[in-house]
Amino acid sequence: MAWPGMWERGTLAGIYRNVVATDTSPTQLAMAHRLPNIRYQLTPPSMSLDELTQLVAPQSSVDLVTAAQAIHWFDLPTFYKQVKHVLRRPGGVLAVWCYTKSYVDDAVDAVFHRVFERSIHFSPPECKLISDHYINLDFPFDPIDGAEHTGPFTFESVVLMDLDMYLTYIRSWSVYQNAYQKGVDLLNKQVVRDFENAWGVNEIKPVRFPLHLRIGRKISAMQIVVGKFDIGLENLAKVKLVLAMACACSSSPYLTIGSGLV
Repeated sequence: MAWPGMWERGTLAGIYRNVVATDTSPTQLAMAHRLPNIRYQLTPPSMSLDELTQLVAPQSSVDLVTAAQAIHWFDLPTFYKQVKHVLRRPGGVLAVWCYTKSYVDDAVDAVFHRVFERSIHFSPPECKLISDHYINLDFPFDPIDGAEHTGPFTFESVVLMDLDMYLTYIRSWSVYQNAYQKGVDLLNKQVVRDFENAWGVNEIKPVRFPLHLRIGRKISAMQIVVGKFDIGLENLAKVKLVLAMACACSSSPYLTIGSGLV
């Protein structure tokens, strides 16, 4: 349930004093870049609230919970119960987002479109939420200060890639893995040659990812009258910066939490 890669190197770790990155996979955690204010925690797929307190964070102690390209896989009632348990009262924030079809240039996009259209046949039903930009995601949180709704808010992340990185990104898709397990290689030799011809030799290209953010806060009855939280509409620019810096190239499920602004 964590993003132990590009995320913490330039985003949450630079904003929060303490960050916990969790994952159900030891392999994912082993690949993470270690930073002094990040704690990497292996977590079981399901946890009791007591285990959550012991392994992740005490009740009402967390400012921000994030899940990137992940929440569509979750057992939402369980996840939201856990999130509301750890978020501080009043005003702790949950931010979740997905990325959709990437764009490079006309030549590369033409090859990508063929791969993407073929991949749809192997797409699990959970991915329909991504296609809808999380519009239909059940999201039982209130808007942050100054916002009229919880999103989706749309941003764009630009990641510089060479062709090897770009193909690795495609291979990270769950639909790619599903197809491969069924004997279909979406990046067969001919498709890779088509990408090579479209990409050029040793070129670094900007890859643009539309990002769709749902963001909301946990509130109490008292906060409705007099409370105020420090992540409001005016700070969506900071959220946009975090999203732009985050690597939008993995399909593993993540949960990262931050506590205490720097």
